[in-house]
Amino acid sequence: MDFLRFFDACDPSRTLIISKPEDRQYYVDFAEVRGGKIIEAIERTIALKSFRGESSCQLFTGHIGCGKSTELRRLQADLEEQNYYVVYFESSQDLDLADVDITDILLAIAHRISISLENLGIKLRPSYFEKLFKEVSELLQTPIEFSEFEFSLPIGLGKLTALTKESPKTRGRLRQYLEPLTSSILKALNQEVLGKGN
Repeated sequence: MDFLRFFDACDPSRTLIISKPEDRQYYVDFAEVRGGKIIEAIERTIALKSFRGESSCQLFTGHIGCGKSTELRRLQADLEEQNYYVVYFESSQDLDLADVDITDILLAIAHRISISLENLGIKLRPSYFEKLFKEVSELLQTPIEFSEFEFSLPIGLGKLTALTKESPKTRGRLRQYLEPLTSSILKALNQEVLGKGN
């Protein structure tokens, strides 16, 4: 027996990527002990809502190391097989998980989706976010500047995320400013970012 391979296969901090055959062999379906096929139910809900032209929001929780990321990777693979476009990212890449607010989550989602769309060749220049960056730059007295021709939503959101992740004080000021704008940010995200991906 190759003990290093065995150790890697049993490492609870390692996410199995089901679309990779070398990971698929280690997948164990725990549906019976979880009380049902939760990922299949989420997949059905997403597909049904999508068919109706409606959006869907699903919450999938569990203890550290119980397989949430692996199951979400499985959901991603299943949805991609049905020709859905899935943007998957680890929240720890953009967020300080010890101190998270709804606006932080929205900006992280906008950041990752905009990167994904630009990688597909879909250039985004959402006027709402351009205006928001100018206002935030003035508020924080930190330049988030772009020339008229170089505006990039992923770069702007990346700069904003880096600023807030580095400084709790900056993060607090930004949250106070953005909290009343949450519904506007969500609307702009849906129309000016996600809408361009359809």
